[in-house]
Amino acid sequence: MPYFEPELQLTEEEFRLIRDLIYNHCGLFFDDDSKYLLDRRLGQRVAHHNLSGFREYYQFLKYDRRRDEEIADIMDLLTTNETYFFREAFQLKAFTDEIIPEVMKLKQRERTLRIWSAGCSTGEEPYTIAMLLLEMGCFHGWRIEIVGSDISHRVVQHARKGIYTKASFRATDERYLKRFFTETDEGYRICDEVRELVTISQMNLFDANRLALLGKMDVIFCRNVIIYFDQTSKKRVIESFYNTLRGGGYLLLGHSESLMNLSTAFALKHLKNDMVYQKTDTTGGGVPK
Repeated sequence: MPYFEPELQLTEEEFRLIRDLIYNHCGLFFDDDSKYLLDRRLGQRVAHHNLSGFREYYQFLKYDRRRDEEIADIMDLLTTNETYFFREAFQLKAFTDEIIPEVMKLKQRERTLRIWSAGCSTGEEPYTIAMLLLEMGCFHGWRIEIVGSDISHRVVQHARKGIYTKASFRATDERYLKRFFTETDEGYRICDEVRELVTISQMNLFDANRLALLGKMDVIFCRNVIIYFDQTSKKRVIESFYNTLRGGGYLLLGHSESLMNLSTAFALKHLKNDMVYQKTDTTGGGVPK
């Protein structure tokens, strides 16, 4: 494929300024090798706002009243949001067959279950969790709450709409499609029984005030998200997860992600179907110092 130089090119100083601004806002870090990515993709935004160049775009990101909205929008350009229903089946089997029975036993009296799908993209993950719980059919009298969150406005709107094309069903058993979806002119619409268990929110994992409002969770899914963060940001996000989990709660990361060199506050638990992380502090307190 021929390579074309973009019309606008970041200077080294402009690259560092914009990179650091994004990093300080949401923790996404772009190393020097990513300069071409920002060149090509943020050049579209410079043109969209009819600005003179990247220097003026930096001023826009720093001072314009629409800055938060713009930074959220460019996350769509700089990250990959591709996902699908029932992704990483072996981990979901550990969730339904081993983690949930343990949580139910511990919370038999309270009868509440709270799960957070952090970085949920277009919503396939939180809806998958809801479908699995409904399929288990053992939650009569329980209050189930599944929170899906993402920093991108676009994918949050997609998730709230709840309509998907066949690309989202590459790992979906036909029976789930028949039970939980209705075919429409736009695609397959997820049914109200599933939607009622799920709340979708726009949320920056660096926004401590918003995270504090979440309350305690029994399980957190955060799969293939921290790969975009540098070591410092990863530690900050993992600490937030620790503080959000109740004592004994579970953290499920992507198959290529681990807490090695990030945190010793979780125990790596070897289940039959997968290895997961568990908050060992049963008091529900913050990260041990």
